[in-house]
Amino acid sequence: MSDGSAQRVPTASGLTILAAASALLAIALIVTYLQYVLLAGVLAYVLAPLQRRAEAHVRSDVAAASVIAGSFLVVFVPIAYILTVAIRQGIALLSAIRRGELRDFVVEEIEVFGFVIDVDVLYVTYQEPINAVVQRLVSWSLGLLRGLPDLTVGLSVTLFVLFALLRDGDRLVEWALAVAPIADHVQRDLMAELDDLMWASVVGNVIVAGIQALLLGVGLFLLDVPGVTFLTVAAFVLTLLPLVGSFGVWVPISMFLLVRGRSTAAVVLFVFGILVSLSDVYLRPAVINRASAINVAIIVVGIFGGIVLFGGVGLFVGPVALGGAKVVLDLYARERGPTATAVDRGAE
Repeated sequence: MSDGSAQRVPTASGLTILAAASALLAIALIVTYLQYVLLAGVLAYVLAPLQRRAEAHVRSDVAAASVIAGSFLVVFVPIAYILTVAIRQGIALLSAIRRGELRDFVVEEIEVFGFVIDVDVLYVTYQEPINAVVQRLVSWSLGLLRGLPDLTVGLSVTLFVLFALLRDGDRLVEWALAVAPIADHVQRDLMAELDDLMWASVVGNVIVAGIQALLLGVGLFLLDVPGVTFLTVAAFVLTLLPLVGSFGVWVPISMFLLVRGRSTAAVVLFVFGILVSLSDVYLRPAVINRASAINVAIIVVGIFGGIVLFGGVGLFVGPVALGGAKVVLDLYARERGPTATAVDRGAE
């Protein structure tokens, strides 16, 4: 007579299969709204200090709800208003370009170093590629409007995940570290390095871009440049991108002022723009002084690769993911080094 349990799979092997299947199912579910989950993670990292302060006075769930509501009123509502104004100004500018009305804002001819440039002929020559770019932007905007239902669902996911991370984030991190087969001292080093990377990529870059965009916006306002809000927001976005920066705004605007005949304002903006761009050399080390593991190559590849994979949130997640991979490999090499050396010596 045979025992019915004799054919059972060993407990360890069964748990391994079950754990792998559960992990794959969880990953499949998360991937469907991955960029919104990542956005919630970024926001939770930024709001975590406020959450800890609030938890000193109220329960964690009340603190999380209060932090989210307060952040929405103090930060997100003003940002939404600014973006609305910027989008309106941008649409007005694109409409003027499509109708050819931009020619009304410039003089017909300008003289540069003895050469006469006919702006009207120049505009007509490049009107087709300009209209093609404008058409792409309009199509992208319409596609964004058509995707509003999915966007609403995604932002709802972000809101609920953010609440859960603020309320139970510490316990989630403790659980992840407990189940990870990594030594305690390696976990501490890994968390410290990832914290530095998050600070540099999320908080530091945003602060630097915000300061530069604000400085440039003040300069544009004083020079009475139209569409200041749109141009300031554009400078902020471009400053977040490596190899572009705020000169993607002040250089063409300086040229625009020049062809309008405002040569003094064009020179002033050009010089001021150079100073704003050079301030990056001093601002970035002063603000981002905690991340020695992140470098220019990681930032460039991480940001553009992150945008392709994760969308807009890839601006912040990409460098962290790539920098985190470097940190993990460095820790692996450090921990494996002495063991490998001892094995090699024993073999000798």
